[in-house]
Amino acid sequence: MRDPVFDTVIEYLKGVGPQRADTIKKELHLFTFRDLLRYFPFRYIDKTQFFSIAQAKQSDLSAQIVVKMLQFEEVGTKFKRRLVAKVEDSSGQLELVWFKGIRWIKPKLQIGKSYTIYGKVTQYNGKFNMTHPDIAEINGKPETKGLQPVYHSSEKLNTKGLNSKGFETVIANCLNKVHGRISENIPEFILNQYNLINREMAFRQVHFPDDETSLAKAKFRLKFEELLFVQLELLMTKQLVQKKYKGQVFDQLGPYFNDFFENYLPFELTGAQKRVIKEIRRDMGNGAQMNRLLQGDVGSGKTLVALMVMLIAIGNDCQAALMAPTEILAQQHYETLTSMCKGMKLRIELLTGSVKKSARKPIHEGLENGDIHILIGTHALLEDAVKFKNLGLVVIDEQHRFGVAQRARLWHKNSIPPHILVMTATPIPRTLAMTLYGDLDVSIIDELPPGRKPIKTVHYYESARLKLFGFIEEQIAEGRQVYIVYPLIDESEKLDLKNLSEGFESIERRFPKPDYQVSVVHGKMKPENKDYEMQLFAQGKTNIMVATTVIEVGVNVPNASVMVIENAERFGLSQLHQLRGRVGRGAKQSYCILMSDYKLSKDGKVRLETMVRTNDGFEISEVDLKLRGPGNLMGTQQSGVLDLKIADLAKDQAILSAARRAAIELLEDDPSLKKIENRELGIQLMYQMKNRPNWSRIS
Repeated sequence: MRDPVFDTVIEYLKGVGPQRADTIKKELHLFTFRDLLRYFPFRYIDKTQFFSIAQAKQSDLSAQIVVKMLQFEEVGTKFKRRLVAKVEDSSGQLELVWFKGIRWIKPKLQIGKSYTIYGKVTQYNGKFNMTHPDIAEINGKPETKGLQPVYHSSEKLNTKGLNSKGFETVIANCLNKVHGRISENIPEFILNQYNLINREMAFRQVHFPDDETSLAKAKFRLKFEELLFVQLELLMTKQLVQKKYKGQVFDQLGPYFNDFFENYLPFELTGAQKRVIKEIRRDMGNGAQMNRLLQGDVGSGKTLVALMVMLIAIGNDCQAALMAPTEILAQQHYETLTSMCKGMKLRIELLTGSVKKSARKPIHEGLENGDIHILIGTHALLEDAVKFKNLGLVVIDEQHRFGVAQRARLWHKNSIPPHILVMTATPIPRTLAMTLYGDLDVSIIDELPPGRKPIKTVHYYESARLKLFGFIEEQIAEGRQVYIVYPLIDESEKLDLKNLSEGFESIERRFPKPDYQVSVVHGKMKPENKDYEMQLFAQGKTNIMVATTVIEVGVNVPNASVMVIENAERFGLSQLHQLRGRVGRGAKQSYCILMSDYKLSKDGKVRLETMVRTNDGFEISEVDLKLRGPGNLMGTQQSGVLDLKIADLAKDQAILSAARRAAIELLEDDPSLKKIENRELGIQLMYQMKNRPNWSRIS
């Protein structure tokens, strides 16, 4: 839609004008004809069928009925005033009631006239009525109107006459203005291959469909187009990066990798770990800058893979950095890596916000002269004072917790951009990964290390509290340790602490000293106090850790075999899965116990049933996507690529897969989209990409 008519501002459209335009801009951020055409209905009213009053009384769905007006009157006074009309057809009578808009509706009514009414019939005080029905006078034979669009509105828009009906008129006027000017932007062979209707017809039918079949074809076409552009953008960006940004060539495994593999490897690598290391090694040796996403469930061995590829970088005379979102997780990585490499001639340092100024100077010097091989840290790694001699690889853990601008700064830490390995223990649904990280290569660790047993998960209601305490007692008697996690309530630290404090007191009463020792950890504690409590638990000096979600990441205690999650219905699925992953790290059987209230929402029930049914993080992430939607799943900082107007990643997986296949086919045949048949597509794509952040440089 490059025709200048689509850039016309909406105040120049019949039925809008300056005042209405101002309200539309403020409420909906719609500014031009193009924006209006992409303001799609969110549902449709079926006006293809007519029902009798008797049929409508038996149904709990909205119905369209042809009736004759018998009488109408205003009843009540002031705030209780309403307009009541009595209508009939051959099957019976019905009351129509309006509480609002009486002065506009009453003049339209005439005794003896026939009307089409639409709405839901309900029963009140023994009478059947329809409240605030759509009503239209019939002149001659009733018309079957097909599917009527319903648009989102707001209170302010309603006061300007821009309810759903008002938008119908505005968008109909817009379609009339652009008639014959909505140009095709998808090559003919793609249209034929995927059975897509033409673009103008799709826009007309999505707003004013003739029937269900026409609507389905219109939606498919527009969703396919939207997702095709997203995939083309991501894949072309990936192409450009690979051509433009050269990476350091790591052409040998090097002495550090070989020494570690032969003498220090803590356990045999799984097939998945070996496959992933090969994929990463191939990327780091081909001369292009690597951007790879490493997905793997909690406990699948991502950290070991990260260490081994960092050793490849070091063996090729480069340094490596690992950036984590929290000090606790950075500390955990530091301890894990130094423990794994104990005895090797490697210098590994930790840099976080709490490292004192006096300790920073030798770290800065060691980085600049190349003495430090691996730097582990938090956002502190991004500071200007942190300069490397030759940074070759950056590993980013739980990357969705970092903002776009923060990650971009890593590119400037070396004259040749470092290879980037992004790790996440939050499995990402395939549809979301294809859309959010379509410009990254993806590696998946889909095996757990040998000897790990699947965690058993159960759901208990409050009545099972004594049973729970008895089970905890048994586990501690066997030498195991237990987590008990409380939720954050309404993002309120005060409520959270009060809840946790009460829980802590009740646990201490039930498991008293000196027979039992209980740790407590929460977000308001000083880092040093938090670390002290965590260390006591990690060293086995306390039996139970009562905590908030601060332990979601960063605590690795193989001896902990029980995770109790209080008010589990208040947590999201991915968070429940992350918490469960804190246990099951040793060879013994581990358990996750989900405690909940009896009153569960529909979504809450689905979440808990899913957790009990499966340990598969990818299956859990698919359910989470359906429940919460992509924006909420990944956080607002990722929403730039996901600004979808009509496609729904939770529901349109098949369309997304088809659009990605089409994008790959197009670019394999015509990488620059310069062929005559692809030119319109290429021009529109370049326009779109100019208005996007450069995602590839920050992933």
